[in-house]
Amino acid sequence: MVRAIILVKSPKKLISAKLKKLTTVADSFPTSGQFDAVAIIDVEQLIQIKEVTNEIQKISGVERTETMVEVQ
Repeated sequence: MVRAIILVKSPKKLISAKLKKLTTVADSFPTSGQFDAVAIIDVEQLIQIKEVTNEIQKISGVERTETMVEVQ
């Protein structure tokens, strides 16, 4: 299992609720600061992180993302 944290920049207030609707998102919550929401994802393979990130970037209002992969 590979876990990653995806930081999301979006002026939309309900972006974290939209992120929670994605099946690969284990948790999502709004944040203050440079990014507006965080999505925590769990996937089987590293390549799937890119697929999930692409899916998030297609959500209306998402301006940019930054991904951090958990290192064990």
